[in-house]
Amino acid sequence: MFGSVVLFVRDLERSIDFYRELLLMNVTVRATTAALLVGTDDVQLYLRGVGANAEHFVGSVGVQYVVWVADGFDDLRRCEGVLRRWSSYVSATDRTAGGFAMLEGRDPSGIPVVIVYPGADQLARREILARIYAS
Repeated sequence: MFGSVVLFVRDLERSIDFYRELLLMNVTVRATTAALLVGTDDVQLYLRGVGANAEHFVGSVGVQYVVWVADGFDDLRRCEGVLRRWSSYVSATDRTAGGFAMLEGRDPSGIPVVIVYPGADQLARREILARIYAS
């Protein structure tokens, strides 16, 4: 099974460049205000440009952010480099107690981007992350 994410962004071009580099996705369909990016695992990311003044309300009803899973520790470090280059890097956490590592940054629209390794399919989560409770 695979999934799709629909993400409204402020600047479509910058967001396409960011997510292509970060998630190693390819643009498969393109329209004036939207694009479909697809990863090697068939995960789909729809980006919809809604303009520079669009708001994203943290703590409101709806999806707050998506947790992406890196392909390995080397890929997680690559993602960290991408986040640093895009000046969106926020933090890297080694959750040794939980057995996984987590990166958190921001995309060009300021939306939180979270990347973990390993994924829940490889390591069951035994607690709810404090990040879930933070605004």
